[in-house]
Amino acid sequence: MKCPPWPKGKKLVHLDLKGAPPRVEYLHKLIELFSELGVNGLLVEYEDMFPYEGQLKLLQATVHPAYSREEVLSMQELARSKGMEVIPLVQTFGHMEFVLKHPHMWNLREAGHCVGTLNPHKEDSLKLVMEMLRQVVELHPGLNTLHIGADEVYMLGEGEESKLWLASSGHTVEQLFLSHVTKVAKAIKEAWPHMTIIMWDDMMRGMSEATLKASGLVGLVQPMLWDYTPNLDVDKTVCLLEKYCSAGMSDVWAASSFKGSTSVFTCVCSTQRHLDNHLQWLKVAALLSAAVSLKGIAITGWQRYDHLSVLCELLPVALPSLAACLLTLLHGQFGAEVSSRVSEKLGIPSVEVSALGSSSAADSSYPGRRLAELIVELDSLLNTDDVRFFENNMFVRGWLSPYHRQRKMVTPLICMQAHSQASTYLTLIQQKVEAVREEMVRLYPESTVQEWIEEHVTPVTAPLRRITEDINVCVKEMVP
Repeated sequence: MKCPPWPKGKKLVHLDLKGAPPRVEYLHKLIELFSELGVNGLLVEYEDMFPYEGQLKLLQATVHPAYSREEVLSMQELARSKGMEVIPLVQTFGHMEFVLKHPHMWNLREAGHCVGTLNPHKEDSLKLVMEMLRQVVELHPGLNTLHIGADEVYMLGEGEESKLWLASSGHTVEQLFLSHVTKVAKAIKEAWPHMTIIMWDDMMRGMSEATLKASGLVGLVQPMLWDYTPNLDVDKTVCLLEKYCSAGMSDVWAASSFKGSTSVFTCVCSTQRHLDNHLQWLKVAALLSAAVSLKGIAITGWQRYDHLSVLCELLPVALPSLAACLLTLLHGQFGAEVSSRVSEKLGIPSVEVSALGSSSAADSSYPGRRLAELIVELDSLLNTDDVRFFENNMFVRGWLSPYHRQRKMVTPLICMQAHSQASTYLTLIQQKVEAVREEMVRLYPESTVQEWIEEHVTPVTAPLRRITEDINVCVKEMVP
């Protein structure tokens, strides 16, 4: 089905910097590419990569340096020169893990065992949020739009103060959520009257139109409805957006995904999955009534599901997906023309990054391509049955069982054959890991390289190493 192209408005690329923050030189190359692909805005989620100062300095990352003030300004300057608006995303309620993980901030948690949700009753909570926003706004000269997060506010109402508040007649968790967000929005408008405020919509999806109208948020915020699934429910999504409009929030946003939404630990993304998501969003846009003002779409690229989870796909392996999704929005469909344009633009044989082979060219066709190729090769090797399930190998299961290893009663000839196989795999993996490391460190901090290897490689190589060590011990007991 061909839909009209995406309506005029912002096409924002989401930069999630709470994991695998690109070196600033690579970030600049990415911005150049985004511009060539028709992006006219960046939704930047700094988290602990922002150079907070004063009492908030403890929020800065410690495993690698946060961006400097000069680097944040240079990123904005380049983006503006390419016609892009920079919109910072600062969490103000849920997903405050990078703040509330610090012992100094534990008293501001809604519930002690929930690291992500801010206590909405404490005066210091609003002071904290406003100081975070003040520093971010100050380092974004001419800023016109802020995204205040407010998604996935887990365990809201479970804190002791919330339980007391909810015990009063007529008080609900919905009102508790709306009350805090309204306080934040009003404080922002008081400090910066010109500021447009965007927020995630998910906590409001189950609310009635009457509840939204009475919330005090009408005229203060613009909801951004996110759905990253390939089978997005078009009719339900249209109804939700129409509900926000009927409640008085006629200015709304969409949020799709080009990476970081398949599984929490995905290493190589599927372009088709994300294309399907965008094709569904095109149907939503085509069915909306004229009363709904669709301000734009944020194409999200999550790097972690939250601050404390593992890394999702790195940006280089997701750029073919991003290009395909952007051009699909531009054309209203995905077909041979879009596929050909993506291949030509990025110099790749297919929109699926998994189809990349070793590059014969000395330099890459798009920034990070060589790393993408190496990751695809390594991921393919790590996921072969022979490597991943080596412990199920006939020789290991038959002659190197835990029973045999514990008693050190083995057949040396067969054990050495298994040892040779495991060693061959380990050597091959190590060679590819070193190539990945050498390329990745050009684009990312050393801490990211180490984390990625420990997450994706070590769980596969550890059993192989353990088997080779056990064989060495056992054979010594059996050979004179």
